[in-house]
Amino acid sequence: MEPSLVLKNWPEGQYRGKMEVLMDETTKAYIAGFLDADGSIFLQLVRRHDYVFGYQIRASIAFYQQEEGSHILHWLKDQFGIGYIRSRRGIGKSLMYDYTIVGWQHVRKILLLLQPYVRLKAAHIKLALRILELPEQGLSPQAFVDRCVLVDQFQTLNYSKKRSIFAHHVRAFLGTKLLIPVTTEGNLPEIVRRPFE
Repeated sequence: MEPSLVLKNWPEGQYRGKMEVLMDETTKAYIAGFLDADGSIFLQLVRRHDYVFGYQIRASIAFYQQEEGSHILHWLKDQFGIGYIRSRRGIGKSLMYDYTIVGWQHVRKILLLLQPYVRLKAAHIKLALRILELPEQGLSPQAFVDRCVLVDQFQTLNYSKKRSIFAHHVRAFLGTKLLIPVTTEGNLPEIVRRPFE
């Protein structure tokens, strides 16, 4: 039997809405185990021509299942009330499903909710929460670059091979706009040099 939700008050939609979720301990532990086993946390640098700093830190969480287990993804979406489910053909033409939640605020709140119960991805959550601790808007150019360096370090936890944008790209872009001085590794703030403490 699947754990039940005590109270859910998330409006429909992926990016909007105030999140207030109260779950019993069993439900939180169940979802945390699902994230540990069949989920991923992503923090990616994305080029955005419409953003002042030219780049965005995109935060998302995804849960995966094969077709026969896809009903659990619909149950998860019912619990959180946000995000989307999509299907794709996997290796050997088996149908795979993923449930994805995108956005700083939603991802941060979910990670805080599950953090006490997660084991395998505890380091991921700890570093992700450091990156997402301040609002996306209102960062200085240097603070944004510092976050991008942490995103680079986060990617080493995910063993990502498809990355094409790194913090040095953001730093170079902001340098051409005269928004930030050129820095060296020795000048980086303590939070960037030692993110896991």
